[in-house]
Amino acid sequence: MNQFSIKHFSQLVYQKCGLNYLNNLVALENKIMKRIHELQLNSLWEYCRYLEELPAEWDRAVEILTINETYFYREENQLVELKNVVLPLIKQNGGKVRIWSAACSTGEEPYTLAMMIKETGLFRPDEFEIVATDINKRVIGVAKNGFYNKASLSFRRIPDELLKKYFVKDPTGYTVTNEIKEQVQFKYLNLLDESSMKEMLHFDVIFCRNVLIYFDQETIKKVTTNFFHSLKKDGYLFLGHSENISTFNLGYKTINTPSTFYYKKE
Repeated sequence: MNQFSIKHFSQLVYQKCGLNYLNNLVALENKIMKRIHELQLNSLWEYCRYLEELPAEWDRAVEILTINETYFYREENQLVELKNVVLPLIKQNGGKVRIWSAACSTGEEPYTLAMMIKETGLFRPDEFEIVATDINKRVIGVAKNGFYNKASLSFRRIPDELLKKYFVKDPTGYTVTNEIKEQVQFKYLNLLDESSMKEMLHFDVIFCRNVLIYFDQETIKKVTTNFFHSLKKDGYLFLGHSENISTFNLGYKTINTPSTFYYKKE
């Protein structure tokens, strides 16, 4: 496999889903070679031809190239800020809340948000909605099913009382209860697909954590600009702790607290 061919493939990946492997070609090659061998192909060039002839193969490529590590109650400081500050403000101003969990992976984040909102008692079930999206169709299937193996790291931060309250236990793992599942709508979405992004509107809060670190600056600006248009006036954007867009001047106000930071649409 020559360097030109892997660079060409990295550009295809970038165009398809925004993942930037241009400076990490070795990792890209290592990840995709196993799939090439599974298909009994002889080269990356043949795999590119295969993708042209069978575009559905991109779903499998995306599964291989995206990182889906997540767990319940991840980055709890942001969740505490949402619970104690943001949700009461939204309740005071409108009475209902609509949240988008972008790049939701296997569902731990949106289900966490549903459990947390339920626990606040601020909103009835018909007063809050969570839309959860991902580019990886396999993980969306896992999320919809709502089952997590008991040995999974997904449960490393969840309080025991919530595990007992909002999950059904069986010998192999835990399944999210229907009352929580019903609050979350899962669907496929590519954050770089402009036509699909235009349909994502009227959100009070967007969570897109630990995703932008895999994008270059141009793609980060594009995605977060689209988030700006997806948010209602005075809506909130939560990113990962290592993802800072305050220098981009996109129209967000940075809110700093002693334990975290996030953004508000001005």
